[in-house]
Amino acid sequence: MSGKITSFLRNYVMVFSIIFVIVGLFVFLMGALWYGLRDMVTSGDLQLGFYTSLIQDLGDWNFYLLVIGFILLATGIWYLYSYFKNRKFVLDELKTNKRSELIKKHNELKNVVRHLPSKYQKMLRDKEKELKIK
Repeated sequence: MSGKITSFLRNYVMVFSIIFVIVGLFVFLMGALWYGLRDMVTSGDLQLGFYTSLIQDLGDWNFYLLVIGFILLATGIWYLYSYFKNRKFVLDELKTNKRSELIKKHNELKNVVRHLPSKYQKMLRDKEKELKIK
């Protein structure tokens, strides 16, 4: 059961990272506006539509939103960066047609591909078959 959940999350890591960034940014800004511009928000000088009324309704709970938003934003950015860095590494290494170069990086490639979607695992297996690497 946990293997299915892990593979599902691995295949959609980019989508979830983007969702974390968007939600984290929204929640973080809500908390930051409350603490940075509290007087303008409570007096009604700052007009952001429903966003302003939502910030006012939450009141001092915005501190928790600030912290939660920062954590979500940082997590989303970290996973998005990690995904693109690993993806670029794998694609660059799989472009080679030299068996010796692939053998040098084979263990590292296996570890990196393990954390990427299944299509990259298939690409590595195909390249191993092509270059006859076990």
